[in-house]
Amino acid sequence: MVRGVHRPTVATIDLGAIKSNIKTIRSNIKEHKKLLAVVKADGYGHGAIPIANAAKEAGVDGFCVAILDEAIELRDSGFTEDFLLVMGVTELRDVALMADLNISATAASTEWLKDALPLLKLRKTTNPLRIHLAVDTGMGRIGLRTNEEILAFEEFCNEHEELHLEGIFTHFATADGEDDRQVERQYATFKEQVASLKQRPEIVHLANSAMTLWHEDFETDAVRVGIAMYGYNPSDKTIQLPYPLKPALTLETELSYVKQMHKGDTISYGARYRAYEGEWLATLPIGYADGWRRDLGGQTLLVEGHRCPVRGVICMDQCMISLPKEFPIGTKVTLLGENNGEINNPSDMAVEIGTIGYEILCGISGRVPRNYVDNE
Repeated sequence: MVRGVHRPTVATIDLGAIKSNIKTIRSNIKEHKKLLAVVKADGYGHGAIPIANAAKEAGVDGFCVAILDEAIELRDSGFTEDFLLVMGVTELRDVALMADLNISATAASTEWLKDALPLLKLRKTTNPLRIHLAVDTGMGRIGLRTNEEILAFEEFCNEHEELHLEGIFTHFATADGEDDRQVERQYATFKEQVASLKQRPEIVHLANSAMTLWHEDFETDAVRVGIAMYGYNPSDKTIQLPYPLKPALTLETELSYVKQMHKGDTISYGARYRAYEGEWLATLPIGYADGWRRDLGGQTLLVEGHRCPVRGVICMDQCMISLPKEFPIGTKVTLLGENNGEINNPSDMAVEIGTIGYEILCGISGRVPRNYVDNE
């Protein structure tokens, strides 16, 4: 996708905030725990490679991604860290490539291992495929569920030098405050599953951002820090953060057109909004093709500290807002971030439209340029 560098819509990423958040989180977890930076989905919309560089500078112990292509991007960009885990199930055809590139694979069944084995014999290196066994303790997504299955998985790995069982992990469904009883049940199940192994793997891990922030007492060898590293609350507004984090992303544009309306003048598709007499309306060069979704039409954007409501339906490439007075074309508009003391936080917006802050951040499209600063 082409980046829109010839218009004023831009996302500014403060790499200093990323580094500060990592250091803050590090200071609040036990010393023995590894800190893994989750840079999947293009770094939650922030840009995977710049974020990974900042995280490396801040001293993380490795990286987690969702798909193999994201791991390859890191390797191609010079990241040689020993720990690089793809947390989704990978196509069998690529297992030899993963072994060659020293990328750890998630496996969720012994059958997958059996099918992968002959393909690993074709690898260019002598590296074994590093395996992290996913176990399902209540998320219901991927993973083995019984101790018998887990033991059989371990035995198969131990029987073949092409495989190295490096880790075992799970994922929690309600760690962001929805149900602590579910968390406790999952934790008890996970401990039992780990104990069923004949030999404890090098890395036993269970902590996403929510578990890292609010369940630090749960034993784990590593924390997988995603949304918290970017400065946002995993629960949005369900639970308060236990310590401050710095949001890293600001999304801004400028007024591209300003006009004064007459009573009854209609705005945008469907003519659903009718202006009041003398209302000042401004057009902005951002729309749902940039990730500024149609259901954000009920939000207010920030102009010189004023909260300006969106008027009418958000279009593909533009949207309109109501101004308290006339402002000149080129005046800055903040969609996400701080403006004259007022703040638009993706979590607040997400709650209003029935989604989560993650989706708003990840939804900012590739057409929006990312500008990087470091205010550490």
